[in-house]
Amino acid sequence: MILVKIRIMKPRYLFVLLCMTHTGWTQAEIYKHIDADGHVTYSSSPMKGSKKLDLELLPTMSPPVRVRNSDASPSDFPRVDSNTQKNRDGTRRKILEDELAAEEKLLAEAQQNLKDGKGISETSPKKMKALQEQVSLHEKNVDALKSELTNLK
Repeated sequence: MILVKIRIMKPRYLFVLLCMTHTGWTQAEIYKHIDADGHVTYSSSPMKGSKKLDLELLPTMSPPVRVRNSDASPSDFPRVDSNTQKNRDGTRRKILEDELAAEEKLLAEAQQNLKDGKGISETSPKKMKALQEQVSLHEKNVDALKSELTNLK
Protein backbone atom coordinates (compact mmCIF):
# COMPACT_ATOMS: atom_id res chain seq x y z
CA MET A 1 0.00 0.00 0.00
CA ILE A 2 2.82 2.43 0.84
CA LEU A 3 4.55 1.71 -2.45
CA VAL A 4 1.42 2.56 -4.34
CA LYS A 5 1.09 5.89 -2.52
CA ILE A 6 4.74 6.77 -3.17
CA ARG A 7 4.25 6.15 -6.88
CA ILE A 8 1.32 8.49 -6.95
CA MET A 9 3.14 11.28 -5.02
CA LYS A 10 4.64 14.16 -6.90
CA PRO A 11 8.46 14.07 -7.04
CA ARG A 12 8.93 17.17 -4.90
CA TYR A 13 6.79 15.73 -2.10
CA LEU A 14 8.77 12.52 -2.28
CA PHE A 15 11.99 14.52 -2.01
CA VAL A 16 10.74 16.42 1.06
CA LEU A 17 9.61 13.17 2.67
CA LEU A 18 12.98 11.56 2.07
CA CYS A 19 14.79 14.58 3.46
CA MET A 20 12.69 14.55 6.62
CA THR A 21 13.36 10.89 7.24
CA HIS A 22 17.06 11.27 6.47
CA THR A 23 17.74 13.84 9.24
CA GLY A 24 18.18 11.12 11.86
CA TRP A 25 21.02 9.55 9.87
CA THR A 26 23.24 12.63 9.99
CA GLN A 27 24.40 12.14 13.57
CA ALA A 28 27.11 9.49 13.77
CA GLU A 29 28.00 7.48 16.83
CA ILE A 30 31.44 8.25 18.24
CA TYR A 31 33.52 5.76 20.21
CA LYS A 32 36.52 6.50 22.44
CA HIS A 33 39.23 3.89 22.96
CA ILE A 34 42.24 4.21 25.29
CA ASP A 35 45.00 1.63 24.71
CA ALA A 36 47.48 0.25 27.26
CA ASP A 37 49.97 3.07 26.53
CA GLY A 38 47.32 5.74 27.16
CA HIS A 39 46.82 6.73 23.53
CA VAL A 40 43.30 7.94 22.87
CA THR A 41 41.55 7.01 19.63
CA TYR A 42 38.19 8.32 18.48
CA SER A 43 36.30 6.34 15.87
CA SER A 44 32.88 6.02 14.27
CA SER A 45 33.07 2.25 14.54
CA PRO A 46 33.25 0.36 17.84
CA MET A 47 36.50 -1.31 18.90
CA LYS A 48 37.17 -3.81 21.63
CA GLY A 49 37.20 -1.95 24.93
CA SER A 50 35.84 1.31 23.48
CA LYS A 51 33.06 3.35 25.02
CA LYS A 52 30.27 5.10 23.15
CA LEU A 53 30.22 8.85 23.73
CA ASP A 54 26.89 10.59 24.19
CA LEU A 55 27.43 13.99 22.59
CA GLU A 56 24.92 16.78 22.83
CA LEU A 57 23.88 18.51 19.63
CA LEU A 58 25.66 21.78 19.03
CA PRO A 59 23.53 24.87 18.62
CA THR A 60 23.50 26.31 15.15
CA MET A 61 23.09 29.86 13.97
CA SER A 62 22.96 31.63 10.66
CA PRO A 63 26.16 33.28 9.40
CA PRO A 64 26.54 37.01 10.00
CA VAL A 65 25.41 39.35 7.27
CA ARG A 66 28.40 40.64 5.33
CA VAL A 67 28.63 44.17 4.06
CA ARG A 68 29.52 44.15 0.37
CA ASN A 69 31.48 47.38 0.45
CA SER A 70 34.45 47.00 2.81
CA ASP A 71 34.73 50.79 3.16
CA ALA A 72 31.12 51.17 4.27
CA SER A 73 30.54 52.41 7.80
CA PRO A 74 27.44 52.04 9.92
CA SER A 75 25.02 54.92 9.57
CA ASP A 76 25.57 56.00 13.19
CA PHE A 77 29.39 55.92 12.85
CA PRO A 78 30.85 59.37 13.66
CA ARG A 79 32.02 61.34 10.62
CA VAL A 80 35.02 63.67 10.51
CA ASP A 81 35.24 66.50 8.01
CA SER A 82 38.35 66.73 5.80
CA ASN A 83 39.85 69.80 7.55
CA THR A 84 39.67 68.09 10.94
CA GLN A 85 41.29 64.98 9.48
CA LYS A 86 44.06 67.06 7.85
CA ASN A 87 44.75 68.72 11.20
CA ARG A 88 44.90 65.33 12.89
CA ASP A 89 47.24 63.99 10.20
CA GLY A 90 49.46 67.05 10.58
CA THR A 91 49.58 66.57 14.34
CA ARG A 92 50.43 62.91 13.89
CA ARG A 93 53.21 63.75 11.44
CA LYS A 94 54.65 66.29 13.91
CA ILE A 95 54.58 63.75 16.76
CA LEU A 96 56.28 61.12 14.60
CA GLU A 97 58.93 63.60 13.43
CA ASP A 98 59.64 64.60 17.06
CA GLU A 99 59.90 60.95 18.07
CA LEU A 100 62.23 60.27 15.12
CA ALA A 101 64.53 63.18 16.09
CA ALA A 102 64.66 61.96 19.71
CA GLU A 103 65.30 58.38 18.62
CA GLU A 104 68.09 59.45 16.23
CA LYS A 105 69.70 61.36 19.11
CA LEU A 106 69.48 58.25 21.34
CA LEU A 107 70.96 56.16 18.51
CA ALA A 108 73.92 58.53 18.19
CA GLU A 109 74.50 58.34 21.95
CA ALA A 110 74.26 54.53 21.93
CA GLN A 111 76.75 54.35 19.03
CA GLN A 112 79.13 56.66 20.90
CA ASN A 113 78.82 54.53 24.06
CA LEU A 114 79.60 51.43 22.03
CA LYS A 115 82.64 53.11 20.46
CA ASP A 116 83.86 54.23 23.91
CA GLY A 117 83.27 50.75 25.32
CA LYS A 118 85.43 49.12 22.63
CA GLY A 119 88.36 51.37 23.53
CA ILE A 120 88.42 50.21 27.15
CA SER A 121 90.12 46.83 27.41
CA GLU A 122 88.55 45.91 30.72
CA THR A 123 84.97 46.15 29.44
CA SER A 124 83.17 42.87 30.01
CA PRO A 125 81.60 40.92 27.13
CA LYS A 126 78.20 41.28 28.81
CA LYS A 127 78.52 45.05 28.83
CA MET A 128 79.60 45.07 25.17
CA LYS A 129 76.64 42.91 24.22
CA ALA A 130 74.28 45.24 26.11
CA LEU A 131 75.75 48.25 24.29
CA GLN A 132 75.32 46.50 20.92
CA GLU A 133 71.73 45.61 21.80
CA GLN A 134 71.02 49.28 22.62
CA VAL A 135 72.39 50.35 19.22
CA SER A 136 70.31 47.68 17.48
CA LEU A 137 67.15 48.67 19.37
CA HIS A 138 67.51 52.34 18.44
CA GLU A 139 68.24 51.45 14.80
CA LYS A 140 65.04 49.39 14.65
CA ASN A 141 63.05 52.22 16.24
CA VAL A 142 64.42 54.74 13.71
CA ASP A 143 63.54 52.41 10.82
CA ALA A 144 60.01 51.87 12.18
CA LEU A 145 59.41 55.61 12.61
CA LYS A 146 60.71 56.37 9.10
CA SER A 147 58.44 53.65 7.71
CA GLU A 148 55.45 55.08 9.56
CA LEU A 149 56.20 58.56 8.23
CA THR A 150 56.39 57.32 4.64
CA ASN A 151 53.00 55.59 5.06
CA LEU A 152 51.29 58.86 5.99
CA LYS A 153 49.20 60.53 3.29
